[in-house]
Formats: sequence, structure tokens, C-alpha cells
Amino acid sequence: MDSPVPPPPATGPGPRRRDRHGRGMRGPVAPPQVPLAASRSDVFADLVQDSVERLERRWPQLADIDFMVLEVPRLDAAPEPWNDEAVPLGGTIAAREGRPPRVVVYRRPVEIRTKGRDERAALVHEVVVEQVAELLGLTPETVDPRYGED
Repeated sequence: MDSPVPPPPATGPGPRRRDRHGRGMRGPVAPPQVPLAASRSDVFADLVQDSVERLERRWPQLADIDFMVLEVPRLDAAPEPWNDEAVPLGGTIAAREGRPPRVVVYRRPVEIRTKGRDERAALVHEVVVEQVAELLGLTPETVDPRYGED
């Protein structure tokens, strides 16, 4: 029992298998056309896009504004300091140097404050409406008459 197990014989160059039983690699869990295949960030970006399309029907000038989704706000880029009690859900970036104005929605703070898809979609729409209103110098109720309704 003192003899060690001999190493497996070298088989030469060839494809190295990563699976145990020689059946090949697994395929995707779901095909790309089903909702399960979309990542959380993709679904969130779709919610922002749906909200923008809803507002563009009433405000065609929104086509000149870039809408972005970022994971979290940057600490060093905030115009005013914020703390853990008041994390921004969105922000605006004024037009400069040939760039159009931008509306930013922060994905993680919004996701943390919501439980389901419907609640998340409502909060995303509120954030987009508030940021567009700030950028246009209007009230949120002017931008979307249904703002604040549940």
C-alpha cells in the first residue's frame, strides 16, 4: 500500500476535455429569445427605454437627449456631497463641448428600493420624469400629467 498511484499515460496532443464524462460542454440555460436569458442590467435598460419612449410621444425634443444607465453614482462626480441616507437615483449632465445633454439613471439604488418588476418600472419612470423636468426647467407634472399617481 506504500506505492503511489501511477500517473495516467500521456496521450499526446489533442483536445482537452473539461467535462467529466466526455459529453462536451453544456449549452445555454435558456435560448436567447426568452426573458430568462436577459440580464438584470438589460431588463433595467429596457425599462428606461420604455419610459423614454412614453415621454417622447409628448416631448419630441427628448430625441436630442442621451439617456444612460449607470450601476451606481460616482462619489467624486456628484455636484453636492451625498451620504448613505440620500443616495441619488438619477442625475443630469448639461450639454457641453458638442455633446448633447444626458439623463442618467442609477440601476443599483433603484433596484434596492423596489421589490418587483412593476414597482421598479414605476420608480424608473418617476426618476426619468424628474430628471427630464430638471433638464427642461419644468415641473414633473408638466412633463408627465400622471406623475405621482399610483
